[in-house]
Amino acid sequence: MDDKVAMTGDGQPAVAVPTPVPDPDRSGPAAPILAEEIPAEAVADEPETVAGRKSPLRRCIGSGRVGDKAGMVRFVVSPDGLLAPDLEETLPGRGLWLTADPTLVEKALSKGLFAKAARRAVKVPDDLPGMLRRLMRRRLLGLIGIARKGGGALAGFEKVQAALRSGVIGRPGGAGQKSVGLWLEACDGSDDGRTKLHGLAQARGIRLIDLFGRAELGAALGRDEAVHVVLAAGPLASQIRREVERLSALGGAGS
Repeated sequence: MDDKVAMTGDGQPAVAVPTPVPDPDRSGPAAPILAEEIPAEAVADEPETVAGRKSPLRRCIGSGRVGDKAGMVRFVVSPDGLLAPDLEETLPGRGLWLTADPTLVEKALSKGLFAKAARRAVKVPDDLPGMLRRLMRRRLLGLIGIARKGGGALAGFEKVQAALRSGVIGRPGGAGQKSVGLWLEACDGSDDGRTKLHGLAQARGIRLIDLFGRAELGAALGRDEAVHVVLAAGPLASQIRREVERLSALGGAGS
């Protein structure tokens, strides 16, 4: 396949970037393709899903590059022209994807890239970066609540300590046993309890998340407050990790 050179909006040649394309029908490493950088105006001319319906690849309107959507945020433009973040990626309409990077968010705002990519007037909410961080924190707390309702969350020092020591939630070998996927600590909790749990979590490679206060964690778990929490491994924990990564990339995560 011949390499093609696209031109950016300022007349400079864009660089073709090799991007892996997963093939859902085959195992093993995916074959790379050459993904051209294109200006935001040209995004409307290509499908939202860059390499097929099942592909995770999307084009960032800020950089013009194709990448995995796990590190991007989807936006849609409502019928009345209002830009809306779509963190759950379920809103109707053609999505505009932007890498979770403060520099690219500011670039999209300062250069009007949402309007260029949508080819229409777009009303951008005030303080979009702050809005994104608040929505991501709210979504994370909602996901933690879902984990609790599904029996995939434990709170309390002794329960968390036992889970981190055994690596499972529930009685080892018992029915309904689940592997521990994430460890949460209230950011306003005492250092003593965290220190005692740190070695156990580190030995098992279990990640610490300390974004929320004890009142926030408690509300998500249906109690007054919570300091020490573990969540079961699985798709929900993967969603939470992704949200933490995006929030961290936007400057809204503590660790």
